[in-house]
Amino acid sequence: MALRQRPGVQAKTRLSTTLRSWLPILQAGLDELEERLREVEAENPYMEVRSGFEAPFHDRRGEREANSRSDAIEALTIQEDSLYETLHRQITAPLFPTPKSEAIAYAIVREISAEGYFEGDCEAIAKQLGTTPEKVEAVRHRFAYLDPPGVGARDAAEAMRFQLYQADVPEPLHSMVEKMLEAFDEIGRFRGEPLYDEAIGVIRRFRVPPALETMEDSPQAVPDLLILRTDEGIEVRINDERYPDIEIREADLDHRFVKKKIKEARDLIDALKMRKATLYKIGLMIVEFQYDFFQGGDIRPMKLKDIAEEFDHNPSTISRAIANKYLMCDRGIFPMKVFFATGLDEEVSNAAIKKFIAEAIAQEDRAKPLSDQKLVEMVQERFGVKLVRRTITKYRKQMDIGGSSERKRFYRLA
Repeated sequence: MALRQRPGVQAKTRLSTTLRSWLPILQAGLDELEERLREVEAENPYMEVRSGFEAPFHDRRGEREANSRSDAIEALTIQEDSLYETLHRQITAPLFPTPKSEAIAYAIVREISAEGYFEGDCEAIAKQLGTTPEKVEAVRHRFAYLDPPGVGARDAAEAMRFQLYQADVPEPLHSMVEKMLEAFDEIGRFRGEPLYDEAIGVIRRFRVPPALETMEDSPQAVPDLLILRTDEGIEVRINDERYPDIEIREADLDHRFVKKKIKEARDLIDALKMRKATLYKIGLMIVEFQYDFFQGGDIRPMKLKDIAEEFDHNPSTISRAIANKYLMCDRGIFPMKVFFATGLDEEVSNAAIKKFIAEAIAQEDRAKPLSDQKLVEMVQERFGVKLVRRTITKYRKQMDIGGSSERKRFYRLA
């Protein structure tokens, strides 16, 4: 992997006492940064804020490729319908021809995460609507024909299988892709088989998470960082064109008030430089850790403490640094926080969670085994942290523990 670093960008690891006073400005999102600076400008007659939103959003190098990229950036910053509005519009015949199937579909939508994955419990939905889990699961599988492709799947592998249903992939390549996705955790064993390379090429084009294009938290999200793929590798760039500039007005420095205000303006300029340098370094680390994502793969949860150690700060400091900040790449605009495992308090180890899950399952009612969703609730009550269902599923599989239905069948046989 080649990362192109821009000259002169160096991240400082410690905040000076003066710069600490500018923390609200450092932590503000790029879309509200100018407003914060205007508040300071109103109290300082010797500084002038120049907007970063007056000029068109484009690469000043003027290349045709950069211009087309800027058009894409502009388009990505305008949020269209939310994921749930998009899904609600599609819940109609012929896929959902009856009131019952529509009611089930709406219940499924309520259990779909912002990433597009189904995180609910078919048994719970069935009980709520007076139907069977099998019927709920059958309706869920019809989501394979909705947009965005892959929505409603339980995990990345199933999301790609859903997308395969809609893809125009001819035989026998279609069957090869399907076979590899069914054994996704062992996909490497297919290496060397006919059509392997072509199948990998198809799989890489699938979008995971399926709702990538609607994951933005804000319809007016403006990215601090631009992650660009070039012939030389991946380039991390600060979105300088959207940053406001601060200019210091000339004045007689002999006056104490003037000196104070000019020093404040210079400190603020330093604070903005540090903001850029810090985010730039975080961007480099995200790209290094999430390289597969920027090549079309999945997001890998990374810990705030890993970056905090590089900066010699507490994880909470890094958390504030990435709050309200966005990153743009050719897959869309994303909150920087989605690249970090913020759902699990880092003081609570994975081992402790797994031990709790194993003990809970060992003591469960064999006539009614605990569902993964129920385990989510129990973990939250015990540890005070909110996990998604698929995390519980992953931990359970790592411990070689079957799902609730599988355990129920085993208990009956036993």
